[in-house]
Amino acid sequence: MTYPLVVVANRLPVDLSTEPDGSTSWRRSPGGLVSAMEPVMQGAEGAWVGWPGSPGPAPAPFDADGMHLVPIGLSEEEVADFYEGFSNDTLWPLSHDVISPPVYHRHWWDAYRRVNRRFAEAAAAQVAPGGTAWVHDYQLQLVPAMLRELRPDVRIGYFHHIPFPPLELFAQLPWRTQVIHGLLGADLIGFQRSGDASNFLRVTRRWTDLAVRGGTVSMPDGRSIRVGSFPISIDSRRFDELARSPWLRARAAEIRADLGDPEVLLLGVDRLDYTKGIRHRIKAVGELFDEGRLDVPGAAFVQVASPSRENVEAYQQLREEVEVLVGRINGEHGRIGSQPIHYLHHSYPPEEMVALYSAADVMLVTSLRDGMNLVAKEFVAACVDDRGVLVLSEFTGAADELSGALLVNPHDIDGLKSAIERAVTMAPREVRSRMRRLRRRVLTDDVAKWSTGFLEALAGTAVQPAFARDA
Repeated sequence: MTYPLVVVANRLPVDLSTEPDGSTSWRRSPGGLVSAMEPVMQGAEGAWVGWPGSPGPAPAPFDADGMHLVPIGLSEEEVADFYEGFSNDTLWPLSHDVISPPVYHRHWWDAYRRVNRRFAEAAAAQVAPGGTAWVHDYQLQLVPAMLRELRPDVRIGYFHHIPFPPLELFAQLPWRTQVIHGLLGADLIGFQRSGDASNFLRVTRRWTDLAVRGGTVSMPDGRSIRVGSFPISIDSRRFDELARSPWLRARAAEIRADLGDPEVLLLGVDRLDYTKGIRHRIKAVGELFDEGRLDVPGAAFVQVASPSRENVEAYQQLREEVEVLVGRINGEHGRIGSQPIHYLHHSYPPEEMVALYSAADVMLVTSLRDGMNLVAKEFVAACVDDRGVLVLSEFTGAADELSGALLVNPHDIDGLKSAIERAVTMAPREVRSRMRRLRRRVLTDDVAKWSTGFLEALAGTAVQPAFARDA
């Protein structure tokens, strides 16, 4: 059986997990891509091609949560070279302003090409004649051209969930031309921000001989590739409905009670990643306690740091640094029965996350660099009583849309501290005004609108998106 719509992503929306007794089970995958795409695929007649999250042969295709899932197998060596290596130790830091230095190894690149070919072949086998393939994110930038070679009858879209680096940084990549041509296999290339689209157009102009005009790249075979910005969103109605349910409101109250009913509850929710600004945030909160601008037990800060890429050295180092910093602050300011920072190195189901959002007074999203950051939008969607203040990094894609947030430069610790203090002391009337503005935007521009807009643009039936201007 083939499908009119096939999504191709590095991960399936579920992970294959091995239990202590040796049995296996499927669990929902973490991450923004799954959060965004799951409701889209559940409402479509399509297939999802992706890796199940653990090394080994690919399980047989199966159906789960209203989706047909096609697993791709990766060996332990491929996980190390393609995923942990080239994807997360080369492309990820390169795309996030080299906060951590990228590493370039030729055998990693070889694995990247090999695995991208496997994904392309699987997609080619699943998509119906004349159908649509929607390829996602930086791990699969070669798939569009490979898939076009295999299935020239298929319409191909590509969406880049993370920042696309400026020319001056992208120039470092030894395989920059190959990546550009891989992406140019798509008919439509989408980015989170217009600046990311401009960066791609600049590198295309610099390292190819192709004509680039406005948001269009003209190919020798007569194709015109459209490049634009399509800011991703969330299933905001789902978060809104969850937050209104009596049992979840009771859970939110229980969370505050378990924390000692602080007057002010601050919250951070991130993958444990060096791009998320967790160290800067904890440092700022710690200094506010040092200076008496926050006090125990009047204020408490909950930091959820979901485990991420634990085999990558930079992430191991980050976890150690964060835990040492949290321990020092709690040691200096904690009391019997209460402490300033509650650090949770776990993943939680969506219902528990909504309860945390509902319990919080101030949400701290202070990424050093982020394509979008859906946590900011999830928090807003959960603030059904118009209570809550969002402190948001200006280096997130969400900052372009969420004008009711307090925008900060997370590198400026003093400025971050001032923004947190302002959020804590903000008058209720201003809190409500800002949150109403935020909620109007998030509830209107939801994930269904985003996916429909992208797919209609790909089909050539939509109004032109906000294309990047010539860089």
